[in-house]
Amino acid sequence: MAPGAPAFLLLLLLPLPRSPPCAVGCPNNCRCYSATVECGALRLRAVPSGIPAGTQTLFLQDNSIEHLEPGVLAPLAALRHLYLHNNSLRALEPGAFRTQPRLLELALTGNRLQGLRTGAFAGLSQLRILYLAGNQLVQLLDFTFLHLPRLQELHLQENSIELLEDQALSGLSSLALLDLSRNQLGTISREVLQPLASLQVLRLTENPWRCDCALLWLGVWIKAGGQRLLSSRDKKIVCAEPPRLALQSLLEVSGSSLICIPPSVHVEPLEVTANLGEDLRVACQASGYPQPLVTWRKVAQPREGPRRTQAPPAGRAQGQRGPGAPDTGSGMLFLTNVTPAHAGRYECEAANAGGAARAPFQLRVNASQAPPPAPAGPGPRAPPREAGSMAFRALGLATQTAVAAAIALLALTALLLAAAICRRRRRGTKARAPPGQGASFVSDYADGPCTFAQLEELRGERGHEMFVIDRSKPLFAEGAAAEAARGRRPPPPPPPPPPPRAYDLRC
Repeated sequence: MAPGAPAFLLLLLLPLPRSPPCAVGCPNNCRCYSATVECGALRLRAVPSGIPAGTQTLFLQDNSIEHLEPGVLAPLAALRHLYLHNNSLRALEPGAFRTQPRLLELALTGNRLQGLRTGAFAGLSQLRILYLAGNQLVQLLDFTFLHLPRLQELHLQENSIELLEDQALSGLSSLALLDLSRNQLGTISREVLQPLASLQVLRLTENPWRCDCALLWLGVWIKAGGQRLLSSRDKKIVCAEPPRLALQSLLEVSGSSLICIPPSVHVEPLEVTANLGEDLRVACQASGYPQPLVTWRKVAQPREGPRRTQAPPAGRAQGQRGPGAPDTGSGMLFLTNVTPAHAGRYECEAANAGGAARAPFQLRVNASQAPPPAPAGPGPRAPPREAGSMAFRALGLATQTAVAAAIALLALTALLLAAAICRRRRRGTKARAPPGQGASFVSDYADGPCTFAQLEELRGERGHEMFVIDRSKPLFAEGAAAEAARGRRPPPPPPPPPPPRAYDLRC
């Protein structure tokens, strides 16, 4: 170019500076630089939109995110580090991180996770560090971390974990650090730690350990070589129960002191015959130490999954559990709206680390009888069931026929009894009638006339039905008025009122 060329032409020939990946776009109020997006402490309730696809590190900590919407992380396939700690996440849907195959570090500390579903970490085949501390986890189910073959650190401290199923840590063959401190673990099985072939650091302190025969293996394992995994602080595995071993170190307790009481089980009643439609509840009392797990199963149908119930130890709810008293569990078998399919043989099993015990129970179903009506309490008697009522229509055809026949028979008996009483009265009064006068219903042994209109049904003290006279009712009022209207004779004057008597058994 000529020496006299304008200076601005020289500027046009210079190469333009390359923009960083995040300069293309950045979510509102977030800070973006290089391949990092920082959106912490912005009171966000959801993952913001507009995050560049090339982001490798995403900070979303200290917000109020409650849910990861399906597909919200799908555009972020390049993520290496994701920080979601101190939010309000309550659950992780299966496959929530399926589109992050390069993710190395995931921080979920300080959320409200109460459980982890199988498949929640599917797709994270390269994940190295997983932070789950400070949540509300209560148990870890089998195969929860199956999709994390390269995970090296798993932080589960400061939760409320009471149970680790035997295969909960299956698949973690590369795990080097496992932190289970400050939870609610009372025991842990040998099978839980078997998949951890690369384990280097194990933290188990500050748990309410129950030092019984189920924990004997842990003390033996630590003394045999597992102590290399524990720091000087982590070796202080302190017993919380039984009371005689409380506050003692597991490593200082002799193996003969780590005992269990095998369970015993009792079912009451052993046999029941239930009517169709009834609700049934059967108690299974189990005792032993540690607290037995009570399982009900139907023997005739082994494919059905067992119904497990584990009740708190007796006396614990009332705070009356004495020193050294064994735990006593109780399980209830609940059956609602009993049908013929419920009939058969059941079995209650109580199991703990000391063994198992079983008790049978037999259920028979009376297919021809509906459940009886509930007994009437104190107060007025309920009216008889009407044939058109909804409850009556719900009965079977045979039962409806029997009820209708009983009602008809009762009404016929009442009519026949009333007719017999009045016929006897007529025969007695005709014999004593003065000459020239018609028969009267007045008798020598009655206080006044007796008619069918004055007979009422009354149930005695022992439940017997009888007919009595009600003197307050009118006597042939309609018949006397009709004769007066036809002019035959004036109606006779009313008899003097009888002495006050509510009911008179003489007729």
